[in-house]
Amino acid sequence: MTTTETLVAIIVPLAVILILIAAGVWLLTRRRHLRERFGPEYDRAVGSGDGRMSAERELRSREKRHQELDIRPLPEKDRERYAAEWQTTQGRFVDDPGRSVGEADSLVTRLMKDMGYPTEGFEQRLKDLSVEHARTLEHYRDAHGVRLRSADGRATTEELRGAMVHYRALFDELLGSSADSPRREAHDDARRDEGTERSDAV
Repeated sequence: MTTTETLVAIIVPLAVILILIAAGVWLLTRRRHLRERFGPEYDRAVGSGDGRMSAERELRSREKRHQELDIRPLPEKDRERYAAEWQTTQGRFVDDPGRSVGEADSLVTRLMKDMGYPTEGFEQRLKDLSVEHARTLEHYRDAHGVRLRSADGRATTEELRGAMVHYRALFDELLGSSADSPRREAHDDARRDEGTERSDAV
């Protein structure tokens, strides 16, 4: 074997190993990014999909779609108007809990639309929200489920109270009314404060 052949025999396998290492690092970096960005939504996607790779492709497609959306903050006067509407909706809870929950759902949807989110369907709204608001999606899912049961007369007053708390968690985050609280804490804060906020909802 010549010197050149010997070098090739050494260099080629080494190059392959380095490429594999680089690919592995790249894959782990992308996976870490998705985990950090989507939080619990990452685990949900992996658990409900056709495997980790398929779930990660789905999450990356959400990111790509989100980049193409014209998401924008609301002017201060619109934020104040929405905040006032929420107080009115919440104030109706004692007299008509079902109506109040329905209005809360509509209010969140209108807020999303005014911020630039498409609102063509609940599942798509979840996907679009997951890119920036993944840690409050369970609130939205829980609240929406109660609203659907309420429409059939199957939701209890206690469930309706909980739905108002859940809607408020997402509403506050979207509106930015909790500006001094990091977004990543919204889910935990709302769960912890649920007991006290129930009294505010009635």
